[in-house]
Amino acid sequence: MKVVGKRVKRIDAVSKVTGEAKYVDDMKFEGMLYAKIKRSPYPHAKILNIDTSKAEALPGVEAVITGKDFPNTTGLYMADRTVFAIDKVRYIGDAVAAVAAESEEIAEKALELIEVEYEELPALFDPIEAMKEDAPLIHENLHEYDHAVFIHPVPHTNISEHFKLRKGDVEKGFKEADYIIEDEFSVPMVHHVPLETHTAIAKMSLDGQLEVISSCQSPFAVRQLLGHVFDIPLNKITVKAEYIGGGFGGKAGLQIEPMVVALAMTVPGRYIRLTYTREEEFQAAVNRQGLRAKYKSGVRKDGKIVAQEITYIWDAGAYNDYGVNIVKTAGYSCSGPYEIENVKADSYCVYTNHPVGCAYRGFGMCEIHWGIEQHMDNIAEKLGLSPVEIRKINGLKDGSLTVTNERLQDVGYIKCVERVAELLELDKKDAPSKPYKVRGKGIAGAYKGPSTPPAAASSAIIYLLEDGTVNLQVSATDIGQGSHTALAQIAAEELGIDVDKIHVSVPNTDYTPYEWQTVGSRTTYSTGNAVIRAARDLKRQLLEYAAEDFNVNIEDLYIEDGFIYSKKDKNLKKDIKDYALGLVYSDGSGRGGPVIGKGIFIPEGVTNLDPETGQGRPVNHWTFGVHGAEVEVDLETGEVDVIKMVSVFDVGRVINPDTCEGQLEGGLIQGMGTALMEEMILKDGKLLNPSFVDYKIPTAMDCPEIITEFVETPLKDGPYGARGIGEPAMIPAAPAIANAVYDAIGVRITSLPITAEKVLKAIKEKRANEEKEKNNK
Repeated sequence: MKVVGKRVKRIDAVSKVTGEAKYVDDMKFEGMLYAKIKRSPYPHAKILNIDTSKAEALPGVEAVITGKDFPNTTGLYMADRTVFAIDKVRYIGDAVAAVAAESEEIAEKALELIEVEYEELPALFDPIEAMKEDAPLIHENLHEYDHAVFIHPVPHTNISEHFKLRKGDVEKGFKEADYIIEDEFSVPMVHHVPLETHTAIAKMSLDGQLEVISSCQSPFAVRQLLGHVFDIPLNKITVKAEYIGGGFGGKAGLQIEPMVVALAMTVPGRYIRLTYTREEEFQAAVNRQGLRAKYKSGVRKDGKIVAQEITYIWDAGAYNDYGVNIVKTAGYSCSGPYEIENVKADSYCVYTNHPVGCAYRGFGMCEIHWGIEQHMDNIAEKLGLSPVEIRKINGLKDGSLTVTNERLQDVGYIKCVERVAELLELDKKDAPSKPYKVRGKGIAGAYKGPSTPPAAASSAIIYLLEDGTVNLQVSATDIGQGSHTALAQIAAEELGIDVDKIHVSVPNTDYTPYEWQTVGSRTTYSTGNAVIRAARDLKRQLLEYAAEDFNVNIEDLYIEDGFIYSKKDKNLKKDIKDYALGLVYSDGSGRGGPVIGKGIFIPEGVTNLDPETGQGRPVNHWTFGVHGAEVEVDLETGEVDVIKMVSVFDVGRVINPDTCEGQLEGGLIQGMGTALMEEMILKDGKLLNPSFVDYKIPTAMDCPEIITEFVETPLKDGPYGARGIGEPAMIPAAPAIANAVYDAIGVRITSLPITAEKVLKAIKEKRANEEKEKNNK
């Protein structure tokens, strides 16, 4: 390999670090208007009346709109949302009206002049309360909503999805067990906090052509859903995805685009830009769902788990479009990277009057592994086993069956467990830095597959230009993961040219080819396969031209360093640029035409799951990995300091070591943030910490020593064997830190985040219990 596996610099590095790269909020157009959104102050209320007359009369205001003119519902998986709330609002921050004005200041002033009359309704903030039969309904028309065929809402309840998994005979398994071990864990809502808040620009031309420029992860999904909402043919919609300042799943599917498009349709001929403030981003943009998790495991004395019963109840907020698919994914991944013969699991997506849940790096896996991996350590302690031993006994291996009865091959999980234990020196106890501090170490494992519909498609087009350079067109978005660099490396490797000769175009639905979505750690795998096929298609055309030109068989030719060579005669060679526009004969005539490669890809063998048992093959591949953490806990303050983190993942094949290491390091730090700091603090539906003053994320000062390594077990149908890594890199960070904290203080923290207050309280309770036991003896 000349390019794949090499440390190639990111192709967008210079433009981003110099500020040359233009993001959506940097863009201005002549005559552009500025949009602002009127939002609900109530978590659940009927809308009795909206009076926009005073706002419309304000000089500088060009449009004021409400929901009554846009009644269509939309959603990628669950169509439960209109552009603006029409009959009632369902969370604090729900959009009820919008303004387009000559300046942001005028638009803000106009919002104050919009008068909305509400009638408050009983609100639900606890998903368990919301599941009760007599709970007020947040969506009375749930039974009428369109939804994906693999989603199973429970009509006339607040349950938008109930995923059932049934494997083996769980009652028989519990009877065979020597021990029954039960645990409960919880996870709060957290926020994506991308550096760039949500932003989009829209213009409806006078001839009816809609142009949208958006900081979105999925331009084709945006186009499809906008077409449905506004009844516009897709060939009348252009979606451009420019540079994106972080997404982490929060910019997947359709987000703010319908609101700015609705305004653009009202004021045709003018560009309108909507950019969320940071406070809006926290309050009104999507977040990661909350979770209550229960685990009951039947275990033999030898450490083998023989039965497991799991309940996941998700706080998915006011609208559940993406939430339903996250809940499904959690259901078919319910036991983590372990082989258990008998499993019963129920995963519920529940409406509440909280902010809206959505995809977030890990797509439900961070949340469920928080409980799974602490539960595994609890089982190990009960049986007198080490964290490594319990994982080696139960971990998925070649030939194992998953909870959906999928037979696995090429599984590197145990290698990751062993290597992290070695690098972390798990059995070695280090001295704390101060006498009032204690140290601990912990590990946690993870697995994840791309969570997509079975037939999620990708495509790529490659143009060979007249000078021998290449234009690679894909619609996968680079949201910071470095995917465009990896795709350029794949194209360069296949074509036998230098990666510097590859230019990757930014997505534009008019010109770049179809891509389902940039989510689920699927880009290198799915789009990468499409790029390989496009490159081979292009190469075939070149070799056909050369074979005729050289008067040799095509099998006797190969491409290297931008030249076509004959295997039999090294002196017979020609630059690939000579065939860029077709084959030209000596008399000046020609045949064929410009060389354009086309590649398409859909993963094969993935289907919907059985609705009653959840059995089947839900994903095209799995990625396995393990994080380890060493922490130091201050016994006087409860503060947790992460000293070191170790990460080993089986990525199948490393395409670019720099970007792969960056993914692991980024995932570790983002996971550390959710472990120790991050939480949306909600009281009666109101977010109490909507700013970086009160919502903390890790800074460079918080980062520990990090060690990363890779196991490479090639995936049979992956590009050069590669598996996805973007999301898996975050999943086991929080439970690894939790297990290390337990190792340090001997008390388990079961709810995220692991704050100093919780730790100090746990230490005091432990001391009180020890004193009580001592006095009772």
